[in-house]
Amino acid sequence: MKSNNPYSCMAFALLLVTSLCCSAEPISNINPQTQFVKINGYSVEVDVYKPIGLPTGAAILTHGFTRSRTTMAEHAQALVARGILVLTPDMPCTFDFRCNASAIAELVSRLRNTETFGSSTQRIMLVGFSAGGLSSLLAADTPGVVGFVGLDSFDRVLPNETERAGVVAARLLNTETLLLRAPASRCNAQAVATPWGSAIKALWRDDLIAGASHCDFEAPTDWKCRLACGETDASRQLLVRQGLLDAAARWLK
Repeated sequence: MKSNNPYSCMAFALLLVTSLCCSAEPISNINPQTQFVKINGYSVEVDVYKPIGLPTGAAILTHGFTRSRTTMAEHAQALVARGILVLTPDMPCTFDFRCNASAIAELVSRLRNTETFGSSTQRIMLVGFSAGGLSSLLAADTPGVVGFVGLDSFDRVLPNETERAGVVAARLLNTETLLLRAPASRCNAQAVATPWGSAIKALWRDDLIAGASHCDFEAPTDWKCRLACGETDASRQLLVRQGLLDAAARWLK
């Protein structure tokens, strides 16, 4: 929206300068290649971010409930700038978290055993936002997965089960884990995944980002998320991004 208010123009300019100078990592200019991959009877659309040269490892970034692969694009750009091969898939199943976990596990297998995405790699990091965090956790014991990052993850009791699926999986998980969380809100089901931190044996870090909204953990987010879940803040988003880069430096050297 055009504004004739000089003070609002100055504020916008200051915000722009701040965002440019304070980024945790330069965003790459690598455009993703979109591939259609057949997994368990589903045609899954995957954006593939290929680094210059041989990758040091790979990361699979999984979006939240009713979201899409594009909401993980800025995280992907930051990671590919570090020399990491990054996949951002659209999840095939809206409500079936085990179905999505199976799809993630199949992507891991193809990264390790084929050159479907340009090259094979044996070290893969899983990153999941909200409901994607639950699906990624359920797949985090797949051979080849060296780390799991939960971005304000969601949890729930699945059909025919009596306990939340994430808590059960967390107790059995041996993969090193970083949890990045917001305070309790309606959009993270009142921080329903908080118990994961005390259940995971190989927990590396469990970081609560003060004042964060659910939308601070996807990048880019949009007005729909902000309307439902609260405004974003550049300093909080910077902490989320830095956590991802810390994990990549630890697991995908």
